[in-house]
Amino acid sequence: MLNRLTFLKGLIWFVLSLLISNFNDLLMKGLGQNLPNMEIVFFRFLFGTISLLPFIFALGHRSWKSERLFLHGIRGLLLFVGISLWCYGLKVLPLATAAVLGFTVPLFTLPLAFIFLGERVHWPRWVATIVGFVGVAAILIPTAFNVSWVAFTLVGASLLFAIIDVINKKLVAKESMVTMLFYSALVTTILSACPTYLVWQSPTSHQLCLLVVSGIGSNLVIYLLLKALTSMEASALAPFRYLEFLMSVVFGFLFFQELPSLYILLGTAIIIPTTIFVGFYEVYTDNRHKKGEMATLEPQACYVLSEAEKFYLQYNSTKRMLTNKRPNKGLQKLV
Repeated sequence: MLNRLTFLKGLIWFVLSLLISNFNDLLMKGLGQNLPNMEIVFFRFLFGTISLLPFIFALGHRSWKSERLFLHGIRGLLLFVGISLWCYGLKVLPLATAAVLGFTVPLFTLPLAFIFLGERVHWPRWVATIVGFVGVAAILIPTAFNVSWVAFTLVGASLLFAIIDVINKKLVAKESMVTMLFYSALVTTILSACPTYLVWQSPTSHQLCLLVVSGIGSNLVIYLLLKALTSMEASALAPFRYLEFLMSVVFGFLFFQELPSLYILLGTAIIIPTTIFVGFYEVYTDNRHKKGEMATLEPQACYVLSEAEKFYLQYNSTKRMLTNKRPNKGLQKLV
């Protein structure tokens, strides 16, 4: 059982990750009013790649050497298209809409894992997934009448992120966290370089600083999630993830005078309970067939929380690798 201090510490790390994630969306939306979307994507992942270089150098060749470069390239391509769609959708749609539609990634992951990984899916999860997509429709249909097809860019992005999740399930036991982060950021930077050149608009010093913050923040979100998971189980964190919706409402109102419509609230009331059910039902069914700590961590890493949890199984191995190599004390303290 977790004591209160450990629980509170893990919760603080997790809430900080949600705040930074929302702040990153806020930056992308704000910068998108004056800079081309592709340029924002390029700089975000360029600075994200640069911020990983100290870890790459500290870990040595094991952090970048991989025999699965093709899969890393596919992940990078999907991430490039997905984040480009996400950035475009954020520019037009309210932050709250983006936050709710981002919760649909586990709903897409379920049928994709069934098709491509051959995972067994029990009927309650199918029912919950269908109900969840009803909530998506409640948001999309009225939104589409007002802003044309733009509403579907966020859904398309969520679908691509779900495909990345499925690929990550194949890679997570074979590649380190740093390797997966580095190649996804590097490939996305390379793919966005040419389109950025075609639409280039010189950013101001203020905009450049915000782009640096966005790039570093994208990796910081994952680090904070990992720190949270070292203090408490993913199942304990899961209900708090939906604070992200409240944060997006507050940020949207303060910076863009946005308020969620009745349809957004209706869709939220359907999507959030169904995604919670999908996650916890997966944990419940898996724990009936497996024993030990890994049975608790692995399913939650893919279904309960967001993108960083899929790397959790590699966290301890990466930490041991750092310890064995005896790097500087500052880096050991960081991880």
